[in-house]
Amino acid sequence: MPKASVKRLIKQDKDKLINFVLDIDKYPEFIPFCESSKVFNKKDENDKINIVADLTIGKGPFKDTFKSDVIYHKKKDEINVTNIGGPLNYLINNWKFKKKGDNTEVFFEIDFEIKNKFLNILMTKSFNYGLEKIADAFQKRAEKL
Repeated sequence: MPKASVKRLIKQDKDKLINFVLDIDKYPEFIPFCESSKVFNKKDENDKINIVADLTIGKGPFKDTFKSDVIYHKKKDEINVTNIGGPLNYLINNWKFKKKGDNTEVFFEIDFEIKNKFLNILMTKSFNYGLEKIADAFQKRAEKL
């Protein structure tokens, strides 16, 4: 059951960062081990944006696709992601954005469990390293926007 969080101060506009995170179609271009993504549905409502999307994560024969429900709460500047299908027992993933001068503080937390017990043990051992690589990829890409 990997669980971790990362906080980064990124030299970028808060709204641009939020839109960047919501642009799931672009994830395979810069996220390590993200093979593909597919957005099935995107609804922009008054106070939230709701996206249903698949991500295929892994390398070689060790890859799988999971479906997520992504909700951006406009008034809270918060994105909440939950698992709705695939190889996970559960997924809780939250993004929070706060303006700090010319920068934006981004807080990312994730908690999940893979159905396959062996893969779950492997993921737990290498998870923090992988999370830092993913956070680095997001930050580098965001600063290039």
